[in-house]
Amino acid sequence: MPCQELQHAEAIRRSVYALDKNLPLDQEKITEMISHTVLHAPSVFNCQSTRVVVLFGEEHEKLWELAKEALTSIVACDQFGQKRQEVNKFKEAAATVLFFEDLSAVRNLQTNFPAYADLFPTWSAQTNAMVQYAVWVKLASAGAGANLQHYNPIIDEHVAAEWSIPDSWKLYAQMVFGGIAEPAGDKKLDSLDHRFKVFGSNKVSETV
Repeated sequence: MPCQELQHAEAIRRSVYALDKNLPLDQEKITEMISHTVLHAPSVFNCQSTRVVVLFGEEHEKLWELAKEALTSIVACDQFGQKRQEVNKFKEAAATVLFFEDLSAVRNLQTNFPAYADLFPTWSAQTNAMVQYAVWVKLASAGAGANLQHYNPIIDEHVAAEWSIPDSWKLYAQMVFGGIAEPAGDKKLDSLDHRFKVFGSNKVSETV
């Protein structure tokens, strides 16, 4: 992918909440796209600790029904209606990507490299975030909309039981995606003046 195309994909990647089931490409292509990211994404000490589960169709809808069930135990009655509407919007999408980290891989790093033991959980989370971002950009480049949710840990036990998730897998995020029923609104971008610095560049500054 030329740099300009990648930059365009990065720019159009947004949190899109109005989603439908009309995906712009078939499930096989999406599966290949996501699995390619999992295979090639960087990871701390090349531990390849990220695990991904993709739920389409009824399996995707089942996830968000389980989320509603889990919410009943922690959300006040007067707030549950709003949360139910929120979850129902996720259910209207086409699919969900579940992002996990295999804690056994992290523990192996801690055992083999004890000097960095305290840092590996943070680096593992950064590994997972890179996979999330890469998948999100790819979905955007393919014309799909997505948003990232964090219903963990309240859904963890439900997810593990329903899809036979190994005990060592820790759920980090859920990416809901589908066709774009309504695009995201305008996004305000903060100036780079206080967000970005360059030192040592050989570019000669222009004088005014």
